[in-house]
Amino acid sequence: PCVGQLWYRGYRVEDLIGSLGETELGYEKIAYLLLMGQMPDSAAAEEFRRLLGECRTLPTNFTRDVIMKAPGKDIMNSMTRGILTLASYDERAIDTSVSNSLRQCIQLIAEFPLLAVYGYHAYNYYENMDSMVIHRPDPALSTAENLLMMLRPNKKYTATEAKVLDTALILHMEHGGGNNSTFTTRVISSSGSDTYSTIAAAMSSLKGPKHGGANLMVNRQLQDVLKHVENPEDDDEVREYLRRILRKQAGDGSGLIYGMGHAVYTISDPREVILKQRAKHLAYEKGFEEEYNMLCSIERLAPGIFAEEKGSTKPVCANVDLFSGLIYNMLGISEDLYTPLFAIARVPGWCAHRVEEVIFANRIIRPAYKYLGVRQKYKPIEER
Repeated sequence: PCVGQLWYRGYRVEDLIGSLGETELGYEKIAYLLLMGQMPDSAAAEEFRRLLGECRTLPTNFTRDVIMKAPGKDIMNSMTRGILTLASYDERAIDTSVSNSLRQCIQLIAEFPLLAVYGYHAYNYYENMDSMVIHRPDPALSTAENLLMMLRPNKKYTATEAKVLDTALILHMEHGGGNNSTFTTRVISSSGSDTYSTIAAAMSSLKGPKHGGANLMVNRQLQDVLKHVENPEDDDEVREYLRRILRKQAGDGSGLIYGMGHAVYTISDPREVILKQRAKHLAYEKGFEEEYNMLCSIERLAPGIFAEEKGSTKPVCANVDLFSGLIYNMLGISEDLYTPLFAIARVPGWCAHRVEEVIFANRIIRPAYKYLGVRQKYKPIEER
């Protein structure tokens, strides 16, 4: 058991977040770090921001013909279809050279917010019978600012909202090669496949609820707990309901306390520590104190309940999903966009692994499997 650590290219993520201060938005700067392997100087940072702004556009009529004419109920599926369709507009789609792969990666990083937001607006219009407003991105704005501006009919957002969303995007940007979608990126890249197919495969992996949908489940579980606990400040009552959830007697019957536990982290998840603090400021600003305090109670009480119910001494800590869903909820972002937001955040990390695999790897990743069935002798059909 140890305090969790997360490193981006040799930098502790806490140091990177801290270096931005209280006002600077750093998604683009950290994306540069992951792709290029070093922090940009002022000139490089400005050039990269300008480049992303120029690339933040879709081919002529793409929004109308690809996104609007075939809207889907699943925004991740809509985005994945869009990624593969973008290959049709790229004359060098199957060129896997380093320079071309990097160009494609930068374009996809810039285009992901458009695929997500426009896909959501189409779904909201056709499936939810709501109004549809499509805003063009502003090249001068950051990724977080563009997301909020394009999502909201009035284009309005506060500096605090942009900062919190920017922090969430940075903290979801990369998590090593062992997570499912990043490993998928490595596997597909090692086969010699193109960038579009690789990132589409990563999207299909992230879509799985065991990978990219946890914060949505945290949000739903939070509402369920608040509904059934009469006094949220009564630790005994909260503890008893969490115990019932763990016993599959309450909640969704899964026996899981969402947002608690991680495959790698034991004592703490550094991403959760940072997001918890950001969520606190926003919660008290927007009137979500009850929800925030309940999540804090779950974080505090759940480890003891796990120990009692499972009879295990293994430490259990809160993970990044515990507060990310609340943050998106406070920002007025629909649950349908929770996993797409994860994808927008994670695509620079996927791309960094993609480029690294193209540069350094020359062998296909091929896991070994062992057949555990019974070996048999062939019998003619009349003897079966």
